[in-house]
Amino acid sequence: MAEIKDPENTIIMETTKGKVVIALKPDVAPGHVARIKELTREGAYDGVVFHRVIEDFMAQTGDVQYGKQGGPSFNPGRAGMGGSDKPDLKAEFSATPHVRGTCSMARSQNPNSANSQFFICFTDAPWLNKQYSVWGQVVEGMEIIDQIKRGEPVRDPDSIVSMKVAADA
Repeated sequence: MAEIKDPENTIIMETTKGKVVIALKPDVAPGHVARIKELTREGAYDGVVFHRVIEDFMAQTGDVQYGKQGGPSFNPGRAGMGGSDKPDLKAEFSATPHVRGTCSMARSQNPNSANSQFFICFTDAPWLNKQYSVWGQVVEGMEIIDQIKRGEPVRDPDSIVSMKVAADA
């Protein structure tokens, strides 16, 4: 495993395909980083499926309402339509580009609607720049993300087995 320089701002995400390490960007999106860490520490992301995975674009997950396997509201047909019980976040758009491995918040057409869902870019996606809140960057395990099963929706989807803040691991 790569050396973790800032454990409080590093996520270790174990997926059904393997381990991924994400460096958080609290300097770029402090509110979004705080939300990701809050939900991670609550175990909200554990068991959540990758519900929307588009070849040469991105893998989306984080629907802790409808996408959490074993959760009270788990519904594969609705995965991607829910969020957490926390309020939506104010946009924190930045000049940080959407490149391979970028972790960014999903949202509706309302810029201030990000909640719990996020995506990881397979490739550079410059058309997303300054329109979505970038909160992290995969620093290890992009080859794992590349193996996530594709689909819209995904049949028999891969999932997040566990997600931890490195300082807690």
